[in-house]
Amino acid sequence: MILRSLVHPVYRWVTRPVGTVRAVATREPRIVLTFDDGPDPVHTPRVLDALDRHGAAATFFVLMTRARRYPHLVQELLDRGHEVALHGVDHTRLTRLTPAETQRRTAAGKDELEQLIQREVRWFRAPYGAMLPGHKRAVERTGLIPVGWGPFVGDWRDLPEEQLAADGLRDCAQGSIMLVHDAAAGPDDGAPDDAPPPAIDRGKVAELLLAGAAARGWQSRSLGELSSSGRLRRWGWFYR
Repeated sequence: MILRSLVHPVYRWVTRPVGTVRAVATREPRIVLTFDDGPDPVHTPRVLDALDRHGAAATFFVLMTRARRYPHLVQELLDRGHEVALHGVDHTRLTRLTPAETQRRTAAGKDELEQLIQREVRWFRAPYGAMLPGHKRAVERTGLIPVGWGPFVGDWRDLPEEQLAADGLRDCAQGSIMLVHDAAAGPDDGAPDDAPPPAIDRGKVAELLLAGAAARGWQSRSLGELSSSGRLRRWGWFYR
């Protein structure tokens, strides 16, 4: 534990020049909830209702396979004050592609999403978080900023919503970027080998996360909003 506490700060400092956004340095009592794999006609509205109840905002990393099917939900994300970012044209693992193909597909996804929402898209999160240096550079050449995460809920597990939320909040701190899902990618989204999604209430998970954050004095804001008054923190993020 002592060795880990010494190594981690050094690793973060050394890898800053090639790092991926992992948190926001801020003096505000804020965190960033980010939702992946949506939109979803069942779960996304429940998540939005939970955010509304807490006066909170979030960043949604959408898949174009789903944005095409549910454009009205993408518009609802914007109408209700949230930020839309790109998770990919589908959920294909980038490390199965060449950097050139990664750049082509990501650029196409960015253009399509910007045409859909009629505003600039700033952020990109790789499916599964899988990204090597060449893929990161390919994404950056499209004008997007790669974003990873810090604490995560692990909501691909079939566990009680209370435990999932507690797991997400355990390592959360001011300025954390937390990974949550408002949907689960499947065969129609380029993820044919993924396990079936657990039967959890993703709206309830969001409600518990927001209530737990409020109890700690934090509120969720979008990544764009919090980064405008803080500083993006980057450190190493490379794996297959």
